Parts: sequence; structure tokens; C-alpha cells
Amino acid sequence: MPAREIVLATRNAHKLREFAGLLPGWEIVPLPDTVELPPETGETFEANAMDKARAAAEAIGAPAIADDSGISARALDGAPGVYSARYAGEGASDAENLAKLIEQVGRHADRHVEYVCAIAYAEPGGVSERVFLGRCGGELTDETRGEGGFGYDPAVIPDDYDDDRTMAELTQDQKDAISHRGRAARELLEWLRGRG
Repeated sequence: MPAREIVLATRNAHKLREFAGLLPGWEIVPLPDTVELPPETGETFEANAMDKARAAAEAIGAPAIADDSGISARALDGAPGVYSARYAGEGASDAENLAKLIEQVGRHADRHVEYVCAIAYAEPGGVSERVFLGRCGGELTDETRGEGGFGYDPAVIPDDYDDDRTMAELTQDQKDAISHRGRAARELLEWLRGRG
């Protein structure tokens, strides 16, 4: 059976590959270059994801999905949250964002962090809209380990495995099985399959 197409509101090649693996049976199509997405100004992951999905669906006249994700530290009252990608400032690198989080969480005894991912589905005209949430808890370490993953992965030891590996030390399949994006994508996939 040929794969059905769905537009992912991103041009990020890493995300496109990741979603292709998470949504079997669907061909993940990148957002056309002519479509401009709104800035991420929402106060929640759900709001940012839905803003992007709606904009993409209206622009292309077809269903679209979008995600917004980040990490929240319990000791920092949920920060960096929606500011995860720019925690150390606009244009900050992954390493700079991670270094700031390690430094700030390191001032506290509570090192619990939680990845959160919201995947929004939207159809043109608001005919059907849904948001799917996935979470993955863990502990932030002081040192970075591993070559896989990206962002905060080298310093997060997930709760789901008991062998002290960071997210960046897991295989892609192991990461997909527990990650916030993997969990949200499985909920989306189940819902899509239920629609026929």
C-alpha cells in the first residue's frame, strides 16, 4: 500500500528523518520554501505547535503537522520550557543552551528534568485540529556523554532505563521508544489510523 502524504511544518532535515521513522505508512513532506511560519510566541508547546500547523495547512491547502518541544527543569519552575532553543540567548548553540542549564540546575539539589513534545495536526479551515503530548523524564548530569541525539540529550539520563546512559548514548530505536517526540508521534499515528 503506498504511503499517504502529510506535510511537516519544518525544513529541518533531522526532524524530517525522525518523523519519517516515527510515522510508518506516511510519507513526510517538508514545508515548501514559499510558506512562512509564524514566530514561536506562544506560552505553551501546544500553542506554538498549533500556530505552525494551522499556518502550514492554510498555506498549502492540505493537512499539516507541526511540533514544538523542549525541556523543563523542576528546580527552575519549568524553565527553560518554550525557550529551550534560545535559553542562552537568540542564536545560541545547543552547547551554550546545555551549559547554561547544567550551571543553573547545578545550584539545586533537585536535578529532575522533563522533555515535552506537542505535535499538532490541522486541516485547512479548522475542519479538524488535535494536539498530542509526549513526555520523557530524567535526571540532568554535570557532564556530557554520547554522540547521538542533539540539544540537551548528552546530559539527560532518562528514567526509563536503569543503566546510567544519557539520551545521546542510546540507539535511535531505544530513544524513539521512550522519547517525548516518539510518545507523541505514536498517539498521532494511532489517531490517524483510526480515521482510516
